[in-house]
Parts: sequence; C-alpha cells; structure tokens
Amino acid sequence: MAAKKKTLIIGAGIMGLCSAYYLHKKGHQVTVLEKSNGGQGASFVNAGYLTPSHIVPMSAPGVITKGLSMMMDSKSPFYIKPRWDTDFFKWAWAFHKSSTQVKVDRAAPIIKNINLLSSSLYDEIKESRDLGDFHLEKKGLLMIYQTDAYGDAEKKVAATAKGFGLEVSHLETDELKKLHGDTEVIGKGALHYFCDSHTTPTVFMAKMKEYLLNNGVRIKYGEAVTNFDYSNGVISKVQTEKETFHPDNVVLASGSWSNDLVKQLGITLQVQAGKGYCIDVHRPTGIKLPAILMEAKVAITPMAGFTRFAGTMEFSGVNYDINLNRVEAIAEAVKKFYPSIEITQEEIKNAKCGLRPVSPDGLPYIGKSGHFDNLFITTGHAMMGWSLGPATGKLISEVMEANEPSMDISPFDPDRSFG
Repeated sequence: MAAKKKTLIIGAGIMGLCSAYYLHKKGHQVTVLEKSNGGQGASFVNAGYLTPSHIVPMSAPGVITKGLSMMMDSKSPFYIKPRWDTDFFKWAWAFHKSSTQVKVDRAAPIIKNINLLSSSLYDEIKESRDLGDFHLEKKGLLMIYQTDAYGDAEKKVAATAKGFGLEVSHLETDELKKLHGDTEVIGKGALHYFCDSHTTPTVFMAKMKEYLLNNGVRIKYGEAVTNFDYSNGVISKVQTEKETFHPDNVVLASGSWSNDLVKQLGITLQVQAGKGYCIDVHRPTGIKLPAILMEAKVAITPMAGFTRFAGTMEFSGVNYDINLNRVEAIAEAVKKFYPSIEITQEEIKNAKCGLRPVSPDGLPYIGKSGHFDNLFITTGHAMMGWSLGPATGKLISEVMEANEPSMDISPFDPDRSFG
C-alpha cells in the first residue's frame, strides 16, 4: 500500500482548514501550522457572506484615486495610512494597472463562477453532516442606498448580475420598509440579491476544526514558520521555532503574511493587508436580513445569537491595531440607516479586526507555484475570502492530485503579472 502523501499547510484560517478538509478526503496525511493561538483574524471577524452577487473586483476604476482623496479622513470607508513601504508602492502600481473597465469586465464572470462553486460546496458540506449542523441561511443580501448616485451604480451591477443568470430585484422605499417590519430603516431603496447566503464564521470554523482533529488532521497552534530548505525546485524542509517538518507538499495559506514567507523562497507575491473591523451586538436588534449600507460600505449580518456590524478597508500594514475612529464610523453609519439601533461605547471598545489579503487585480491566487514542484498557493481573496473558502480548498486538492479542476483556474495563477 502506498504511503500517504505528507502535506503541510501553513495557515489555519478558512483557506487552510478548507484545504485540509479536501486534501484529507483525498487521503493525504495533513498537518496545519498556525502562528497564532487560533480564533482570531479575518476568518473569524468577517461578515459571513457567500456572495455570488459581488461580481465587481475591488480593483475597479477610480478606487485608488478615491482612496488617496480619503487619506486624511480616518473615518472613511477606504483608508490608506501614509507610510513609506516599497512593497505597498509596487502593489499600488499593480493595482492601478489592473483598474481598467476592460479588466473588471473580464473578471466579473470569473468571480461569479467561483462564488457559485463555493456556495454549492457549502451546501454539500452541510448536507454531508461532516460538521454536524452549522448556521447557513439563504435569505439573500440587501444593498441599501440613500442616494441616487449609489442606487444607480448598484442598478448597473444588478443588470450585469441578471445577465449572468443571478436572481436580483429592486426594492422601492416602501418595499424596503415593509421587508423590515417594525425595525425602522432609512433608505431610498435597495437591490435584493436572492443568490447570496450568510453564515456565522465562528461556528463554521469551530466545527471544521473539530472535524479535522477528529479525523487525524494535526493542527499546531503557536507554530510560526522560520525557515525553508529547498533545492532543484523542491521544498524539502520547513522549520518552526519548535519543530522541523519534511513534507511532500506545502500549501501556503497564510493570508496577509504570505508575501513575507515566500520572500524566504526567493518569490515575490503581490499581497497587501486590508484591515476590516467588526462590532458584535449580543442583544436583539430586530434585523433579520443581511444588508450592506452602500454609502458607508458597512455590512450587517444576523448571526447565530448576535448581530455583526462590519466594514472598512484600511491599508496600514500588517498589524492588529484597533483604530477606534474607524470603529465609531461603523456605529455612526448604522445609526444613519437604522435610527433605533444604538451601538454602545462598550460594544465599540470590544471591536475586533482582521486582515484580508488583497491582490492587485481583485482575483485570488490559487494554484501551483511555477517556481517549486511541491508548493501550492492560496491567498489574495480580499473581501471574498469567506465566500470562497470551500472552492479554494477543493481546487487546491484537485491541482495537487493532477485532477481536472472544477473550473478553469488560469485566472488565479500565482505567478501572473499585472501589466
């Protein structure tokens, strides 16, 4: 009987655990290394959306210009902290070159396809009962607007989504209010994307971790990778401060830390950390439907036992510093759309943040590195990381096994250029 392939996954976020899930299913002996003690980061504090509707990549025309114009406003939805960082300058230039309408139009169907694949895989995991029961609701997603400019912009996105076969409807003011029942909402209208779903990330992550541990996958926390040994295009040894590993294959699922790790391998990977914040309110809010408050770029999700208010995209480097101005901006935005919801100072003080790994062109990196025969990369998912976890894990397992992938992954090539 052939020995099981030893696969080492670096990172225990949604990408790392989903990769472990599908590789374990294919018979690999899987070990996951995680530098933190677990339970923190973008995989735990995101809005929990599964979003086939989000077909427009972040690298849309005008985003960098808008970000630069907001640099001095620490409460703006998109914030770039002034700093001298050569890697960020290179990334920003690549982002700028990717921000054309032609490239956005090319990316839209790709983003739609991988989101639909991932949504179906969430359903498969739930139906398999591997994780027992976990929170997954199919109520769609509201894009609520207060101004015609934002409403008109989203109507154009909705028209494209409809052209792709996604179900979406426009709600006038009265219809939006009726949908909220006794909860007051202030909006001119909304686009309701019925194709979207939502989950509670902390529940899913805990159940996935439990399943993996119960089925022979090793997950080692507090194990930061310090060194790689490699020659002739093969990684032979991975070292942490505590142990040495000799894997057959390595999966890099390290999110915003990926670029620092691949530098040790002589590779450059264009990834920047986009910080997001969340406030959890563990008391009734009356909100039954997930919604994005368009002008403020704030996401609201009714989760298992609490309501999550999340938002902002902050480029300030790799750190977990909490900028309370930005958290307060989320609370203020909620009040403008939902006047009856008062987020307390205590809830603001308890806000958490996570670092989303952002690629320059809005598409993730998924696939085999062209520099090493046994290195597979999964990062750069930006705000779609939670939505794309299962699809990414399945695609990585298929590529590693040299199976025909469930979809064309050439747009996600880790070695692609941004000319």
